[in-house]
Amino acid sequence: MEEAIQKKKYKIRDMVRVLAKSIKENKRPTVWAILFIGLESIIECIIPFVMKMLIDTMTSFENVANNKDLMPQVLMYGGILIAMALVSFLCGVLAARFSAKAAVGFGTNLRRDLFSKIMTFSFNNIDKFSVASLVTRLTADVWFIQMAYMMLIRAALRSPMMLIFSIVMASIQSYELSWVFAITIPILAGGLVIIMIAAIPLFNRLFKRYDDLNESVEENVRGIRVVKTFVREEYEKEKMGKASDNLRRGFTKAERIVAANSPIMSFCMYLSMFLIVFFGSMIIRDTALVNDKGELIFTTLGVGDLSTLLTYGAQILMSLMMLSMVLVMFTMSAASMRRTYEVLTEESTIQEIEDRLYEIKDGSISFKDVNFKYSEQAERYALSNINLDIKSGETIGIIGATGSSKSTLVNLVSRFYDTTTGEVLVGGRNVKEYDITALRNNVSMVLQKNVLFSGTIEENLRWGNENATDEEIKEACKIAQADSFVESFPDKYKTMIQQGGTNVSGGQKQRLCIARAILKKPKILILDDSTSAVDTKTDAFIREGLKTTLPNTTKIIIAQRISSVQEADRIIVMNEGQINGIGSHEELMKSNQIYREIYDIQNKIGGAH
Repeated sequence: MEEAIQKKKYKIRDMVRVLAKSIKENKRPTVWAILFIGLESIIECIIPFVMKMLIDTMTSFENVANNKDLMPQVLMYGGILIAMALVSFLCGVLAARFSAKAAVGFGTNLRRDLFSKIMTFSFNNIDKFSVASLVTRLTADVWFIQMAYMMLIRAALRSPMMLIFSIVMASIQSYELSWVFAITIPILAGGLVIIMIAAIPLFNRLFKRYDDLNESVEENVRGIRVVKTFVREEYEKEKMGKASDNLRRGFTKAERIVAANSPIMSFCMYLSMFLIVFFGSMIIRDTALVNDKGELIFTTLGVGDLSTLLTYGAQILMSLMMLSMVLVMFTMSAASMRRTYEVLTEESTIQEIEDRLYEIKDGSISFKDVNFKYSEQAERYALSNINLDIKSGETIGIIGATGSSKSTLVNLVSRFYDTTTGEVLVGGRNVKEYDITALRNNVSMVLQKNVLFSGTIEENLRWGNENATDEEIKEACKIAQADSFVESFPDKYKTMIQQGGTNVSGGQKQRLCIARAILKKPKILILDDSTSAVDTKTDAFIREGLKTTLPNTTKIIIAQRISSVQEADRIIVMNEGQINGIGSHEELMKSNQIYREIYDIQNKIGGAH
């Protein structure tokens, strides 16, 4: 999927337009930075001209012949140069300050906008990009764009202004030598174009390697206990080393190409200096007039002219060098701009209608001729021909083999995915008619992968209801059979949960997640294999607590153990994305072969009792 995304072509204009929206309050420091850089550039372009006047004054034949006191003029020009240097320095400092503030602020806003956009994504969108790729885009890609923005501010006015002004002044000083720049400028410009053409495809591929590296790191850090259990440290280190080495080789190759910019620049600079000095000396020799004493009294190209020409020549090439650095940075950030643009312009596959509903009448659920597949390119449907009616307050068990699409079925109720064909109704209305926030607040779901976040137990539980009282939190924990172990902690509900909930057991984590879902007081409660890590006795207590305290809540329990769904009002047997059977435990034992086989295996071959 990621490779398919990368094949798309985007216009630079469109990418800049979208990314520029994140500048926001940083427009003012951006403008200030450009103004100070412009003033600094003007001063730097004038300084060589003042230097020329100083040199001409000191080397003038008339002044030297008349033994004129030059100190007042020298002091005047020297004072002007010092003042201009100080103003230029101050402008440079202020420009650096404002440009840094603008770039960092832009990066912060861009990162925030990216994160906000990702929060609107459906599961389909997340699957399209992958978690590792989204992490890279939020970190490395934003950093590259931030640096490119800073370079753009610093060079947006400075380089073109100095380039144009220096070319004009160099031509005025000596049109006979201006042809030197007609040779060196195309050489440098041509070299930069070749570098960009060669480097851009490399950087595009490198960020895919960044994604792979991040994915490997994330996978190993999350699964560190499994890695250690199976003593796979050396294998994983070797795999990580290969991923890092691939990234290193790629960046080395790309940076080697980009580094060619510096020797090309040096070659052009020294070539222009040599040509100016060589041909300038010939002009001075050919046009020089001397008096009877052999003293120089006239030449079309004076020492001041030659010195100024060299300075403007250096400024021309330095301006081109600065532009080349901007182009190189943009070359490096082009892939990042594209990848960030993809996320910012991605539309969630879950769209809300304008006149949506905010009230859900009850917890009834209906599936009408539902078919679903995860992508348009998928060859087969994950769910096929699903027709099902669940009454409000009913307890439904769902059982089936791994991969039978049990979780996929309930994901449609909360609109984590939308149906491919058919419709899902909650409270008698199509789920697409509801406000998503209102729907998900009324459909509380404990996912297969239980997640707790860094913070206290109390803070994690308040995800279910941020306004829940202490009594409501304790009551929810009692229903979920979590109160006993929470009370055993020294800090009780103030106990800190480490990232990912690594300091509590799997069963404890599941019970806390169930308590969190109960706090939402939903009309529909879905437990997706969320008691698999607790013993059968605790599982039974949880089910009894839910039945007693949430009698009007529709409860859907997905489980691998028949004991977890045996007492449900009805049990749905799933097989290869279809409903294979519906009924009570007794009815399915008589009529459904799959259910009976699961029961026999679990009760006759050492399964759960």
